[in-house]
Amino acid sequence: MQDAAKSSVLKRFNRIEGQVRGLSRMVEEDRYCIDIVTQLSAVRAALRRAEEEILRDHVAHCVDHAIASGDRAEQRKKVAELMDVLGRSDR
Repeated sequence: MQDAAKSSVLKRFNRIEGQVRGLSRMVEEDRYCIDIVTQLSAVRAALRRAEEEILRDHVAHCVDHAIASGDRAEQRKKVAELMDVLGRSDR
């Protein structure tokens, strides 16, 4: 992963970690269920954004490197990996 992407993703994960700790506190404090569900939705959205950033970096670095290498087998492998992970996504 490129340094800029790594730094950005780690910052996102730290924020997400704080959000999840906040969810735990909400449950411990018997907060209103809809408020908890709303915060869960925010965490899912934040995770999706992190996933998108990691995938963008993967395409910009790993897939691009495979294309530039001229190695057809490596190109097919990277595209297959990408298609597989996109196929498993919750979207």
